[in-house]
Amino acid sequence: MNSEKFFLFTAVCVITHIIRFLYEILKHKKILEPTKLSFVIIFINMGLLWTSWFALCSLDLYRMNLPGIIKYLGVLIVGIGIIVFFIALFTIKTLESYQGDLITKGIYSKIRHPMYLAFILWLIGFPIFFGALFSFILSFVFIANILFWRYLEEKELEKRFLSYMDYKKTTIF
Repeated sequence: MNSEKFFLFTAVCVITHIIRFLYEILKHKKILEPTKLSFVIIFINMGLLWTSWFALCSLDLYRMNLPGIIKYLGVLIVGIGIIVFFIALFTIKTLESYQGDLITKGIYSKIRHPMYLAFILWLIGFPIFFGALFSFILSFVFIANILFWRYLEEKELEKRFLSYMDYKKTTIF
């Protein structure tokens, strides 16, 4: 039974990453303009993505035998990711549809893409905590996907804000 759930959550996680990947490409190529409907769809997709990821890590059939201290390091990594995500969210006060000025205050004065960084921390921390070998390996594919989202967003921001290149010089990630 657990193997069936494991493969189901793996499939859902991969499919939701593919959907987000395609959404970013369509948005970048101006084939799809972000609307309230697309935001709702992507918000639901991201909810499924993260729910399936957390379940996948806990049900992983392939285990790493990690010492307790390392497993709790995974919890710390996830915790830092949660904090970074919510600080970023409360600074920007929106998701996906922001059309205002370049945000360079708060956490954005140090990190250009704190939400993406938070996602990467979740992708690393959860498999470590659960000792989930397959999930840990899969996380690198998903991290590459997030770095691709970031790359596309950087290109858009460079076009949209003349000051973005200077901003990049004073921030990380």
